[in-house]
Amino acid sequence: MRQLCLCLGLWLLWPATGFAREFRVYFGTYTGTSSQGIYVSRLDADTGKLAAPELAAEIKNPSFLAVSPDEHFLYAGTDAKDATGKATGAVCAFALDHKTGWLTPLNQKNSGGNGSPCHLAVDATGRCLFVANYGTGSLAALSVLADGQLGDAATMIQHSGNGPNPARQAGPHAHSVYPSPDNRFVLNCDLGLDKIFAYRLDAATAQLAPADPPFATVAPGAGPRHLTFSRDGKYVYVVNEMASSITVFRYAAKTAAMRKVQTISTLPADFSGNNTAAEIALHPNGKFLYASNRGHDSIAVFAVDAKSGQLTFIEHQSTRGHLPRCFAIDPTGRWLLVENQASDSVVVFAVDSVTGKLQPTGQTLTIGAPVCVVFVAAK
Repeated sequence: MRQLCLCLGLWLLWPATGFAREFRVYFGTYTGTSSQGIYVSRLDADTGKLAAPELAAEIKNPSFLAVSPDEHFLYAGTDAKDATGKATGAVCAFALDHKTGWLTPLNQKNSGGNGSPCHLAVDATGRCLFVANYGTGSLAALSVLADGQLGDAATMIQHSGNGPNPARQAGPHAHSVYPSPDNRFVLNCDLGLDKIFAYRLDAATAQLAPADPPFATVAPGAGPRHLTFSRDGKYVYVVNEMASSITVFRYAAKTAAMRKVQTISTLPADFSGNNTAAEIALHPNGKFLYASNRGHDSIAVFAVDAKSGQLTFIEHQSTRGHLPRCFAIDPTGRWLLVENQASDSVVVFAVDSVTGKLQPTGQTLTIGAPVCVVFVAAK
């Protein structure tokens, strides 16, 4: 026990100054009997302690959240209906009260889909909100007004085609959307087409146009879901939901061209059950990469080679729950929070910044069907 405490103490020494000591943590959920919307907690970055969650905003199925660069506004994907009663996707804008943590609704706009958007992102200027609609295989770019409210979609893009798996890839399924580190491009993973599309971004007008080349591909039937960039922006790491793997691409910042350099499994070699990979995240120090497995119910940990971008497996850590749809590392790099959707739980792990390994802290919060988490510096 003394050795464990010493190790935890050493982990808390990283990183150096420059980070907030406390963060508000917002959780998106699937609503029902155990959840009513977006919940908020407080994370003590020194101890990893999470306060009891409170309802920050009542909203139906806020399955993905995004925060503006200035952290004054929060956006959530949600269900909606049009004038005829047909189900559509929507995005809600909220003003964030830093004193209380509560969220005040500003407005709501159609996402162009037929259900809750599966992913949102805000560009570096805070003037564009990007939306991925899984059901329709489409994405949209909405303008963001000075007061945080959303304008109408300036760009709507509809993908077409299919993949080799008729059960999962009968049509396009846009699953995520990310601005590049230099804010010149937007990348979009389409699970149904096994493609990562690249679009040029005009942030002033929220306009997207196909890059040249317009996309990169993963293995047929892999089903790309989410991605993250390396710290230096030279590599893109794509987690493939259906293949339970990560594909590493060399990324050309001038053109957004992607060249495949490695694909590695997120599962143990002897695993024989059903599994789908879900989330991917890079440690703030850039040395370690993490991905979640739903079925194996684990976080796969990898070391990142700074020169080649390639990954080397380190460990699998149980998520202490079922269906880890989402997880996130706090901005200090000390704590990793796993959202176990099927267990109604958020589990806190300490992160060893030297080895990348995870250590359960024994702390678990109860939140109904948690599926997304974002951090905001407490003020």
